[in-house]
Amino acid sequence: MIEARCSSFSDYAQSIRPAVEDALGRYATWGDGCPPQLAEAIRYSLLAPGKRLRPLLVLMSAEACGGEHSDAMPAACAVEMIHTYSLIHDDLPAMDDDDLRRGRPTNHKMFGEGLAILAGDALLTMAFEVLSRDIHPPEVAARCTAVLAQAAGAAALVGGQADDLAGGASHDLAGLESVHRRKTGALFLACLRLGSLTARADDEQWAMLEHYGTCMGLAFQITDDLLDVQGDEQALGKRVGKDAGRGKLTFPGLLGIDESRRQAEELIGEACMALEPLGPAAGGLAALARYVLERNQ
Repeated sequence: MIEARCSSFSDYAQSIRPAVEDALGRYATWGDGCPPQLAEAIRYSLLAPGKRLRPLLVLMSAEACGGEHSDAMPAACAVEMIHTYSLIHDDLPAMDDDDLRRGRPTNHKMFGEGLAILAGDALLTMAFEVLSRDIHPPEVAARCTAVLAQAAGAAALVGGQADDLAGGASHDLAGLESVHRRKTGALFLACLRLGSLTARADDEQWAMLEHYGTCMGLAFQITDDLLDVQGDEQALGKRVGKDAGRGKLTFPGLLGIDESRRQAEELIGEACMALEPLGPAAGGLAALARYVLERNQ
């Protein structure tokens, strides 16, 4: 199995996360036309303390394919904007109705529902402004924009959330996996694809990353469901037990805790094997896969 360049994903992330935070901070500025209260609401969620898994995925994918972090950073920030917008909207009373996110009151609890919706809207549109303006050359920017738009659209992220609200496409494992491959997995795959595009990866490299991302994304959702059952609310920074309380279909609810854990472990093993031909350059991605099994938040 590939060895990460750092002893753990936490060490690896700590070494590159500051650059992501700096870039997000630079992007979180607007001209005079943006009302101050809207700017505050956007910054409140975009710059909230977080793991930054998705932007890190973009950067690690670029690295695995021989690219530079600097070339991939605009795409990394654009993904975090999409992710943050989705969290703001998912937390709304009409959606998941959450009052805690990353250990702080959710956006609508701080600023009201109307401004929270607008903050999400602003982040959604800003993501595509960043990609189209700051990714070079233009043909790569165009491909990146199409990839992220598809992952965030009606057949992926938004469609998965719609099925999630309806209780799943069907009350079986296939239906549950379908929801999460779109709601969680599609954006993970987009992260990997964006990084590979900025690094000018070939089809063979992308096939390896795609296999890795498909397995890792599903394992991430399984462990997320497990944390909702077994996790610590203070460590997670959000309410636990809410899925069962709402009667939502989850992996532990369908498969049981032990089988869910076993499937997550199997998926992570497969994800790491997919990276083997990429060598040490994919060490960060391998460390992330192992972290998915070990995380408590």
